[in-house]
Amino acid sequence: MRVIRSVPAAVWFFALFFTCWQALASLRILDPLFFPPPSRLFSTVGSLLASGELGREAGRTLTRASVGFGTGAVAGILAAALVSSWPWLHRATQPAIAALYSSPKLTLLPMLMLLVGVNETSRILLVGLSSFLLVVMQVSDAVRSVNPDYVNMAASYGAGQAMVIRRVYLPACLPQIFTALRLAFGRALVLTISIELLSGQNGLGSMIWSAWQTFAVEKLYVGVMLAAGLGLLFQALFRILERRLVPWERR
Repeated sequence: MRVIRSVPAAVWFFALFFTCWQALASLRILDPLFFPPPSRLFSTVGSLLASGELGREAGRTLTRASVGFGTGAVAGILAAALVSSWPWLHRATQPAIAALYSSPKLTLLPMLMLLVGVNETSRILLVGLSSFLLVVMQVSDAVRSVNPDYVNMAASYGAGQAMVIRRVYLPACLPQIFTALRLAFGRALVLTISIELLSGQNGLGSMIWSAWQTFAVEKLYVGVMLAAGLGLLFQALFRILERRLVPWERR
């Protein structure tokens, strides 16, 4: 019983879900043509791994998402620190940031393609812009919400600007920074796959679209589930990193 209780509830949920799916498909309650049983999906995963296609396409998607997310997140944190230092700059840039944040990002893809060409640069720029907008909004709010009494107290004890940033602003803002990073990476992955569905010649999105066009149902399911699994994996990794770096913010 102790071993059973130590298994996370999510594992039991997925085990029960796939078991029921397999049973319903085997009994033809679910049409295997449209809902292939997990046994066939696992076989498809094996063949795609053996051919190298699954790893290759997933790697291309992760590369695009990671490069776009990394550049956008770093730029967003730096920009948030900058606009939070000068209230007039925050007031001047907030309408433009809010307008871009609220607009569907895929609508900007043709414009970027027009400016920089139909290439990887335009795709990565769009992913980076999406990450930048989310991070700059979240982090600037975090910086501006720091209690000024803490800042004044640190300054009264002789702390310089660097010490105030390291001892006051950074601990106060880290939880929201990690929240912004988790959300930004999830959005970067979604946007990357969406771009690949529209204009990519490779990547998970392109593989999913090609599977739909050729009615390769098992391959389509595998692509969608792998995309979901990657999102789940990286969300868990960000959570682990947050627990290590922000031990005072237990969730």
